[in-house]
Amino acid sequence: MLRSLLLAIALTSVATTAGAQALSSDDLARRNLERRAVEAVIWGMPLVNYDQMFQAVLRQAKGGFNEVVFWSRLVDWKNQTLTPNPDAIYLMPFIDTKEAGPMVIEIPPADTGVINGTIMNAWQVPLEDVGPAGADKGKGAKYLVLPPDYKQKPPPGYIALPSDTYRGYALLRSILKSGSAADLEKAVAYGKRIKVYPLSQAAKPPATRFHDAADTLFEAAIPYSARYFEALDRQVQAEPWLTRDKAMIDQLKTIGIEKGKPYVAGGARQATLDAAAQEARAWLEMKYEQAFATPYFDGSRWALPVSPDYVTSAPKNFAVPDSYPVDGRGILFSFIFFTPKTLGAGQFYLMTIMDKDGQALDGGHAYRLTVPTKVPVTQYWSVTVYDRATHTLIREMARPGRSSQSPELQRNADGSVDLWFGPTAPAGKEGNWIPTRAGARFEALFRFYGPEKALFDKSWKLPDIETVKQEQ
Repeated sequence: MLRSLLLAIALTSVATTAGAQALSSDDLARRNLERRAVEAVIWGMPLVNYDQMFQAVLRQAKGGFNEVVFWSRLVDWKNQTLTPNPDAIYLMPFIDTKEAGPMVIEIPPADTGVINGTIMNAWQVPLEDVGPAGADKGKGAKYLVLPPDYKQKPPPGYIALPSDTYRGYALLRSILKSGSAADLEKAVAYGKRIKVYPLSQAAKPPATRFHDAADTLFEAAIPYSARYFEALDRQVQAEPWLTRDKAMIDQLKTIGIEKGKPYVAGGARQATLDAAAQEARAWLEMKYEQAFATPYFDGSRWALPVSPDYVTSAPKNFAVPDSYPVDGRGILFSFIFFTPKTLGAGQFYLMTIMDKDGQALDGGHAYRLTVPTKVPVTQYWSVTVYDRATHTLIREMARPGRSSQSPELQRNADGSVDLWFGPTAPAGKEGNWIPTRAGARFEALFRFYGPEKALFDKSWKLPDIETVKQEQ
């Protein structure tokens, strides 16, 4: 028996060695490049996600660092970031402390409005939440983002946020009190009370520059091609290596990304890098779908498709011993941007890619979602649909969703709301209709702003989306 086992092992070893020897040096180099490129896509996803947003700021909004890009209207399909919120006014300061030094992000008190948001580094690791659900508790504050290894003692009167990257951004939402045009205008005006300026000019701050992106095609989706590595190189060049990521230094050299050296795009590696990016995308999508196997409510299709390890580790800047959820992080930032410091304090999310029967949501079919009464929120709830292939708003759609603040929303006698999804509106229900595109799958995201206890103890439950016969 032992002799047979040893013989089998020996034969396997010979076969493996022979197979390896059959590969040419070019084959081995190509395989190595492809393997390392796949892992680089997963590892670098939050950086590339951040880079694509900032490139859109440069191209479309004509903005830059230490300025604010904002939307003077609720965003529509032209905002091609990943799963954006179309029911709040977006304001996004992008900062760089390398030359400017510590940067101040001044949040106004929650008097005539409310800011809900988070300040993050370039890895989209949360430095702090802001507004009523953040460190200032709605009183307003001057948040001070410090560069890596900043040694000086911050002056009093600031909430200091040490960062291990020079660059970063804040996702700030000015919350509407209602869906009226007047309240929309007030939310914009309140949001523009945000200030961004260098600490060195705090005695006499310069006026904050705002760039309106409302009328631009803001292209920020992930490029699953060799372009991905060009974006990754831009961020590697801009930021210091973090100790936890030094294992990637040699991995990226294989791809041609090396700190202090120019990245040469294309060439003989182009096809291999394109294939690697597509393989990484397929893996990320597979893992994304698997995340829905753990529902939020028992027997439900709604889930929070986020790695529990990531939720625990990211707010602590990945300082949790024996945990570095690179895979979970890569999956998450393939379909969203932004990480809150405290999930559930200011907002909470549930997502689905399937109907009640477990079938993929199809843009050519008709569906209904009945939102029960007494949704556990203090601000508003909303449902938004996204293109399943890109995780962006469906292009050319008249509107991306409905919310409790939608002026045309019709409520049932008991206070519940029936929402309808499909390529055409059911007769008489246009105000509750969310359009989809035939021939493409979609996904739905339910947002809870100002979530309350009944959501977390699950005494309130969101039903599944049901397939219905299209009413004529």
